[in-house]
Amino acid sequence: MAEQVRIKNTGLRGVTVADSAISFIDGEKGVLIYRGFRVEDLADRSSYMETAFLLLHGALPSQEELADFSRRIKAERQVPDFIIDSMKKWPADASPMDVLQATVPMLAMDDPSPIAADRHEQADKAMGLIARFPTLVAAWHRIRSGLEPLAPREDLEHAANFLYMLKGQEPDPETAHDLDVCLTLHADHTFNASTFACRETVSTQAHIYAGVASGVGALSGSLHGGANARVMAMLLELENEPDVADWVKKRLAAGERIMGLGHAVYKTEDPRSKYLKDMGRRLGDKTGQRWFEISSQIEETALAEFAKKGKTEIKPNVDFNSAPVYYLMGIPTDLMTPVFAISRIAGWCSHIIEETFAEAQEKPALYRPKAEYVGDYCGLMGCEFTPVDER
Repeated sequence: MAEQVRIKNTGLRGVTVADSAISFIDGEKGVLIYRGFRVEDLADRSSYMETAFLLLHGALPSQEELADFSRRIKAERQVPDFIIDSMKKWPADASPMDVLQATVPMLAMDDPSPIAADRHEQADKAMGLIARFPTLVAAWHRIRSGLEPLAPREDLEHAANFLYMLKGQEPDPETAHDLDVCLTLHADHTFNASTFACRETVSTQAHIYAGVASGVGALSGSLHGGANARVMAMLLELENEPDVADWVKKRLAAGERIMGLGHAVYKTEDPRSKYLKDMGRRLGDKTGQRWFEISSQIEETALAEFAKKGKTEIKPNVDFNSAPVYYLMGIPTDLMTPVFAISRIAGWCSHIIEETFAEAQEKPALYRPKAEYVGDYCGLMGCEFTPVDER
């Protein structure tokens, strides 16, 4: 077998690959902006529907525009029967993210013209995806649980309708509002791995569904959206741990990683963390569960240990804080990443529209990065081939 070669210089960290007017991050100052608006203002004063409109169209909607946008989203929540029928034949232990990724091309099959002619038509397709993602995730959870999927309700807003379809009962207003804020906080995050996957795919002139399927696949990884499930698995493991601080110290001393700590961009507190911490504290008090207490012990101990080594830039990321919040809302651990996708679909679609239809974009039409070859080299003509029976 050929000798394995160590690959260097991967990840495109810090490499600017395109212009974008959708979102902005200042990792040193802990700033996140959607279309010019700070995420804190949107979390405090907006809604996921309004934020989705902002991301897709570049401006905040009027009352009439928001009402029409919300009405159209509600009207498109139902998924085709053939998709539900197909899902009922799938293995009950299939990963929810694999299921979600598999259903996106099926939505393309239901679209008579999946290639959009212009931005307006692409935005219409984006609305359909935003509307149907919660239905797909909730339907799969009920199917695998031996239950019949519930039809979406047009009298419920986006977050409340998802929780209803998932659990079979209407959520209390406070929980529905908290989830809506979570969706707003996760709606976009510049050129993260899944968003770049979407953009790279549609740069080939593939349709929006292909781009979104790529995004779902990238999000499923444990270093991206799948990290929240691993954070919750860690918390569950520590549920009966008598000394969480000692567990943290021993783990760090052994050179092992603690899930949910550290971020590729932020070198200070993630601006989304404050909201999720507050929710975790409040939901913990409300339910009597101690997940916030455990996560706080992990955070305090780990940050103190990092500070001793001068690593003050390592902070809890959004997965660390969102995992206990979703769990306290009654969302199963393996559905936490799909819920992330339910939010991020608005950002993905906005980037796909920008990638496909942006005017005067100063970049090649197709992403085609260059790799530095570090394998065997026998001159320009290549190595001499030896027949297999002579090797």
